[in-house]
Amino acid sequence: MTQPPEITYSDELLADGTVHRRYSDGRNEWRSRSSDGRIHWRDDRGDSGTDERLGRDLVKRSHADGRAGYGRDIGYGRTVWGQGQYVLVNRSSFPGRLGVVLGALGLGAGIAAVQYAPELLSSDEEEELRREAERARSSGDGGGGDGGGSSDGGDDGGFDDGFDDHGGFGTAGDGGDDHGAHGDAWDGDDFG
Repeated sequence: MTQPPEITYSDELLADGTVHRRYSDGRNEWRSRSSDGRIHWRDDRGDSGTDERLGRDLVKRSHADGRAGYGRDIGYGRTVWGQGQYVLVNRSSFPGRLGVVLGALGLGAGIAAVQYAPELLSSDEEEELRREAERARSSGDGGGGDGGGSSDGGDDGGFDDGFDDHGGFGTAGDGGDDHGAHGDAWDGDDFG
């Protein structure tokens, strides 16, 4: 099986509370969180839209022009988009020596088809996943997301990252991002 290409990104928290995300493929994106938990983004290529957590490990990226795609948070700052079009890797999550060690382990390797995001979900399926995510947040299972923003306007439909409700806004285990009472706080993993 061919492994999906890897695109890394890093986030910088700006003074106004928004995030500037830089991708290894040269794209730039500016992100802000609304009170409903969605991430609104715009990029340097004229694209914009929202990222939304669905369930525990899925993220939906909706574009202003009506396109949409899904990503699956697979942990360690990684989100697989679509049917393996690419993997977003959050380099902000693991700075310094830990990042070097994890990179040397080749965490992008070994991604299986079972980890791919669905190609399409019905509105009923999406709504059930939203309820699941809300139940997880209200039960104190705070988390964040690892979405990533690929909005290159190209062949992959501009999928982006996701949320991670198991400990880091960006990926599983990346550190907490409390979506409860303090849900507007950013950490380095907000929606991947």
